[in-house]
Amino acid sequence: MEAGTSEEVRRSWWVSVLFGLIGIVFGVMTLAKPFQALVAMAWAFGIFALAEGIASLLALFDRRVAVSKAMLLFYGVASIAFGVIAVANPKATAGILFLMLAFWLIVAGVFRIVFAIRVRKEIVGEWLIALSGVLAIVLGILFLRNPAVGLFTTALWIGAGALVYGVAQVFAGLRFRKHEPLAA
Repeated sequence: MEAGTSEEVRRSWWVSVLFGLIGIVFGVMTLAKPFQALVAMAWAFGIFALAEGIASLLALFDRRVAVSKAMLLFYGVASIAFGVIAVANPKATAGILFLMLAFWLIVAGVFRIVFAIRVRKEIVGEWLIALSGVLAIVLGILFLRNPAVGLFTTALWIGAGALVYGVAQVFAGLRFRKHEPLAA
């Protein structure tokens, strides 16, 4: 590690702690109110999509854009449309996104099973690929049969992940605070 990097790590320890505390608060709030957290996340995705759509439309006026103007226009309009829908009705957006996840799991599961059958003579352990396909299909069907339980479970996993992330960031930040440069 360069000398300046080591000092920077020690000086900015509080940034990791701050991110960790935000993660902990988000995790606790998500675990306490999972459905509201999912609605808030759908709303936030809508804000991001609006910003991305506006930026894409503004990029139409830049001659140095790497993609075609038609593709940029399509992407910008689609992003703005999704953003407006998500901000206007985040609850419905969260539900629709979850249903899309359920259908995707089913399609992905079928694909994995077909893939496992096609490569069974070429690889060892193809049954694990097929098993992951079966599990994806089962999960997708369960999500379709009871979306509320699936949404609730997803929110709990997101909250638990944020909580673990937050605690890890706080510990890392406190270690950074005590960081001493290695002797050269």
